[in-house]
Amino acid sequence: MRFYEHESKAILGKRGVPIPKGALIRSADEAVGAAKSVGCPVVLKAQVLTGGRMKAGGVKFAETPDEAAQRASQILGLEIRGQKTQSILVESKAQVVKEYYLAVTYDPVAKRPVAIFSDMGGIDIEEVAETHPEHISRTHFSALLPFSDFRMKEAVASLSVGGRDLSTLTGILSRLAQAFLTHDLTLAEINPLGKLQDGSFVALDAHIDLEDEAIARQKPLLTEVGMGPEGRQAKERTPFEAKAAEIDSSDYRGVAGRVVEFGGSLGLIIGGGGASLTAFDAVRRHGGNPANYCEIGGNPSVRKVAALTKLIISKPGVNKIAVVMNVVNNTRVDLVARGVIKGVIEAGYNPGEKIVAFRIPGAWEEEGFRLLRKYGVEPLDRKVSIDQAIVGAINKM
Repeated sequence: MRFYEHESKAILGKRGVPIPKGALIRSADEAVGAAKSVGCPVVLKAQVLTGGRMKAGGVKFAETPDEAAQRASQILGLEIRGQKTQSILVESKAQVVKEYYLAVTYDPVAKRPVAIFSDMGGIDIEEVAETHPEHISRTHFSALLPFSDFRMKEAVASLSVGGRDLSTLTGILSRLAQAFLTHDLTLAEINPLGKLQDGSFVALDAHIDLEDEAIARQKPLLTEVGMGPEGRQAKERTPFEAKAAEIDSSDYRGVAGRVVEFGGSLGLIIGGGGASLTAFDAVRRHGGNPANYCEIGGNPSVRKVAALTKLIISKPGVNKIAVVMNVVNNTRVDLVARGVIKGVIEAGYNPGEKIVAFRIPGAWEEEGFRLLRKYGVEPLDRKVSIDQAIVGAINKM
C-alpha cells in the first residue's frame, strides 16, 4: 500500500527527517491561504499514487498567492496515469544547490534490507544505475541485529561525501532505515533530498510503501495519517469481495480470499504471487472471460476453501471454475481438492461438470488426485504448464 507524498512526509517528518513547510489543499480558493501561510514562491504538486506528475502537468510553480490559485485550478481534476487529482500539496520553493537520492528497500536476492544512496538525485534511480553506476552505493544491513548508524555512514561515505554533510546525510538515511524496519515498509524513498544554500537539507519529495500483510500490525501508523484500520483500498469492495474477505478472515490457517470481482463466466481459484498473475493473464490472453481474481495458499482449511469455492461458483454468470496453482510444498493438494469438491457439491453442482481444470502439483498430490478422480475430475500434473491448463479450461467452456 502506497502513501501519498504528503502522508509520507508527515510520517518521516515526525521521525526527524527535515521536510519543507507545506499545506494540503482541495480547492483553488484554499491555495491563496496556503501560499500565504508557507510563503511565496511556492510549488504545487498533485497528490496521486503514481509517478510522472511533472510530465503530466501535475507540478507547477507560483510566485504569488493569486498565481497559486490559478495553478491549483489547472491541477485539480487533472488525470495522471488514470488517477484523478483531488488534492494538492503546496510547499515553499526551496533554493537547492545539490540533490541526493536516498532509499531503503528489501533485496529479495540477498534476503536483507538494502540502503541505496546517490549523489545524483532528482532523476529516476534506474537511469542513474544505467548511465552513471559509479554514483550509486548499495549497502545491505541486518533486520535481525540491533540497528547501527555505521552502515548508513558507510553508504554515504562510499561516494566521497565528508565533513558536516556526511554526518547530516548519515542521520537522515538512518532515520529512513529505522522507519523502514519499524513500520514493515517495502520502500522508504526520498528523491530528491535537497541541499539548500545555507547548508541545510530538506526532503523535496518522498514516497513510502507499506507491506499489505502488515496493515493490521501498523494501525497506529495509519491512524497517524488519518487513515482507517483497513488502510487504503484502490476501490470500494463489492459485496462479493467483502464476502470473500470475510471467509478469509474467519480462519487463521492459510489464505483463501483476496478476491477481485470481474464480470466473466470462468471462476478462478488460483495460487498466490506470480502463479496467480500468470494464470489470470493467460485467461485474458487466450480469449477467456474471468469472473474473478483470487489467491489461495499457505495450507488453508478444507472449510475455508469450500466456502470460497461455493462463493465463486454461486456468483451469477459463472459457468465453470478452474483451480490452478504452481508446484506447492506449503499447501496440501488433498486438502484443497477436498475443499473445492465440497464447495461445488454444497453449491448444488457435479464436480465433474463444473471443474474444467485442476492443476495443483505438489505435497500430497497422489491423495488429492485420487479424490478428484473419484468425483469425475481428471487432475493435471506438473507436466502441464499453467498456460496449458488455462487453455484447456477455456476450451471446455
